[in-house]
Amino acid sequence: MRIRIVSYTARGEQTARRVSNALASAGHETRAFALPKFCKNGDEPLTVSASEWARDGFLHADALVFCCASGIAVRAIAQWVKDKTTDPAVLVIDEAGAFVIPLLSGHIGGANALATALSDALGATPVISTATDVNGLFAVDVFATKNHLAIADMALAKKISAALLSGEPVGFRADPPVFGPLPNGLVAGEAKLGVYVGRDAAAAPYPETLALIPRRFAIGMGCRKHKDADAIEAFVNRQLSACGVSKREIRCVASIDLKKDEEGLIALSDSLGVPFFTYSAEALCAVPGDFSGSAFVKETTGVDSVAERAAVKASGGELVVKKIAEDGMTFAMAAYKEEISFE
Repeated sequence: MRIRIVSYTARGEQTARRVSNALASAGHETRAFALPKFCKNGDEPLTVSASEWARDGFLHADALVFCCASGIAVRAIAQWVKDKTTDPAVLVIDEAGAFVIPLLSGHIGGANALATALSDALGATPVISTATDVNGLFAVDVFATKNHLAIADMALAKKISAALLSGEPVGFRADPPVFGPLPNGLVAGEAKLGVYVGRDAAAAPYPETLALIPRRFAIGMGCRKHKDADAIEAFVNRQLSACGVSKREIRCVASIDLKKDEEGLIALSDSLGVPFFTYSAEALCAVPGDFSGSAFVKETTGVDSVAERAAVKASGGELVVKKIAEDGMTFAMAAYKEEISFE
């Protein structure tokens, strides 16, 4: 995750530094901000208002961590909050590092999971308030996030949570293999309301069916420097349409690290609502498989095939669409191994 951390006092900066170190150790990409007079090694000076800082974070980060009073965080994010499916996770940690409070996007955004992990790392107490967590019930949005599933209907997802909280049985059916026992409240038999995991969003095994669509594919991309973002998106949309793959089935966009700041590819991942991963030429060269190599690409980037190798590297699976090139852009697609788990 891309995580931004902010503090406003000397003690808050110390806690923010602990938070940043813990998150970086867990593999997250972190940026810590502090008032100029409290900046230490690695901190970026905070030169804008809390609201402006939050606005930029909502646009470019997966999570924001405020090491300060909760009121500061609430006022900072208030005007930027839009939708639980797209808002970043927002957490507050008191400047002493005693309590970790997920304020926003607890389930889909991962704030609750992040709060639990940070609490373990800091020796703090997580303060979780979402109803399904408090009552120890199955949370469909947490399940979807953990298993890389797109939720087809958020209103129906809320209805399922309400049914579980009321003690009503909710059906469950899945096309991919499922590991682990059904959680309390879910039933394998008939039900008026149920969850279906599979590619066919129109499937309706229950009178009211919530479809959870597996994000099965990684897109590998290459492009000419400064390639227009609209042209890239249109190119990708054509390829997905030709393959019969919906945008909901895409889990990530991947490329070579030479393209990590390529605005068109970043815009593509943002449009799809998925992460953008980049890899070094050495890492891509090490990916096993039979790829469509190019001497020119190898001379330019250090690896013979960017799109195909990046897709396979990201997914850990098999190439399902070989390289397609058009007007300075390349596209390839690889499939993840499908496994669904309740554990």
